[in-house]
Amino acid sequence: MSSDWVCQKPCPYSQKMETRALGKSDLEVSIVCFGAWPIGGGMGNVDPKQAVDTIHAAVDAGITFIDTAEGYQTSESVLGQALKGRRDSVILASKLSGPDHSEKHIREAIENSLSALNVEYIDLYQLHTPQPKWPIKNTMEILMDLKKQGKIRHIGLSNFTSDQTQEAMEFGPIISSQPRYNLLFRQENPTLTFCKENQIGVIPHSVLAKGLLGGSYKPGHTFPKDDERRLFNFFQGELFQTIYEVTQQLEEWAKSHGRDLIQLAIAWALANSAVTSAIVGMKSVVQVQNVAQASTWKLTSTDLSEVEAVIGNLQPEWIKDQTPEDLAYRFGSY
Repeated sequence: MSSDWVCQKPCPYSQKMETRALGKSDLEVSIVCFGAWPIGGGMGNVDPKQAVDTIHAAVDAGITFIDTAEGYQTSESVLGQALKGRRDSVILASKLSGPDHSEKHIREAIENSLSALNVEYIDLYQLHTPQPKWPIKNTMEILMDLKKQGKIRHIGLSNFTSDQTQEAMEFGPIISSQPRYNLLFRQENPTLTFCKENQIGVIPHSVLAKGLLGGSYKPGHTFPKDDERRLFNFFQGELFQTIYEVTQQLEEWAKSHGRDLIQLAIAWALANSAVTSAIVGMKSVVQVQNVAQASTWKLTSTDLSEVEAVIGNLQPEWIKDQTPEDLAYRFGSY
């Protein structure tokens, strides 16, 4: 597939994927969302042509919901190149990253994102992390003004607790929440419950737990300096060994069902009725093909019970050992 691939909607060779309504909005999103952190270089350098081909393959496979962010290095500009002529075929989500929620920065950030993505509007604009220094009332007022101007269509949140989400809702409609949620790390369960009760769409990040649920990395693996995973506790020492042993058992269980660990991780997240779409980072066409297959796997209650029995009491903490020089890797989510 060439990097100058262009196809106007509807695309005759695109596959269909199940879609779900995102919260109370008019957005119908594919149940797998293309997480664009890896193609921006956050998990190691990605050749630009490979990145574009990966995006094209995802859209072909029906993965038409795409999530990026201001802080995802080159991600937005790569998407801008790949999606020329395809704006109407995708739903674009981006985020305001970083600690500066001043009006000046917010307005600069949206213009920068629109320019990099080469679009006139963003379907879903999210606050990447809560920033208590800046009153959420003021931040929401600015976002509501951007919505009025037509630069964003809807507002969402990422990494916000239930209480923080409730506060933001007082100043404008919130259609989505992006918590960390996967087979191994479930500390955000209360957020999912809150969102379901309030009809807020949940689009979990880190569904593959940075690759722990990808089956490719064994204890002792060393990540290069340009890969943020070198900073996480769960890719180190005894904890990595313990998790690896459990994921190997999960891999065997998945294989006994004709699938693999990656597909199991995605299907498990989608089995939660609170979840609208699972964000999955991809940086190759082969990865896209495998991820797309996961959307067809509907786990039964028996399946879910068996998976829980394998995981047992494993409840690891998520810790990122970061220094100021690692700033470029602060906003990785997938």
